[in-house]
Amino acid sequence: MERRSPAFTVVIYAAALLLAAVLLIPILWLFLMSVSSAADLAAKPLRWWPADLDFSRYRILLTWEPNTMGQAFLAAIRNSLSVAFMAVGAALLVAVPGAWAVSRNPQMEWSLYALILTYMLPPVALAVPLYLGLSWLGLLNSTFGLAMIYLSILAPFTAWLLKSGFDAIPRDIEASARIDGARLDQILRILILPLAAPALSTAALFALLLSWDEFFYALLFTSDQKAKTVTVAIADIAGGRVSDYGLIAAAGVLAALPPLLIGLLMQRAIVAGLTSGGVKG
Repeated sequence: MERRSPAFTVVIYAAALLLAAVLLIPILWLFLMSVSSAADLAAKPLRWWPADLDFSRYRILLTWEPNTMGQAFLAAIRNSLSVAFMAVGAALLVAVPGAWAVSRNPQMEWSLYALILTYMLPPVALAVPLYLGLSWLGLLNSTFGLAMIYLSILAPFTAWLLKSGFDAIPRDIEASARIDGARLDQILRILILPLAAPALSTAALFALLLSWDEFFYALLFTSDQKAKTVTVAIADIAGGRVSDYGLIAAAGVLAALPPLLIGLLMQRAIVAGLTSGGVKG
């Protein structure tokens, strides 16, 4: 095993600590804002640590009482989860066969890159045709309609990620399965997808984060608690005449928890996929 000098080890740990600080300090400050009193947030000079911890804002947001801010916020989280799972599930159903076909037929790569070019268009350029299309279908202010919009965004991105995962799987495995009499659907379901589990998990996680954080289309195509997502709900909280910055921070902390928990679960799936791919013959 190669021995590393003490100076090299110090540099590695220092770089890791610096990266952790850059990533975690804003999150820590967001949490501290959420439990700071209005006086602490308005104090000059700013108090970096609150005199008293105030969790009342979480009680405001975590209630299902009718006609309250908490009900609107929790409904928005429910809508975001519904839209995200529908959009990600549909994107995987569309992207898996498409990415596999492009991976096994390199002459078709142009079609995938043509889809990726759609990301070069600014969202506002597509707003009017998408709005008219949803209106014609009767899907405005609908979680299903919003999921359809997100599907058009996520499918090319997911297919692009999955193609690299399928490229890493040797074609000889598929040829051997065909010789043994396996059908195409059996090859994909039993052989290819388990081996591509790490790529599937990564693509699903990134697609989930993209749909969870999307704001522009959610703002345009939703109007009430029936379909508003959590990003729009936070904007509503911040849009009052007198903004409670601690309440906005508390909403941000709560909005970050679902994707964080799902990300931890997906991380386990990635590790499990790598392990299973290494032991299957």
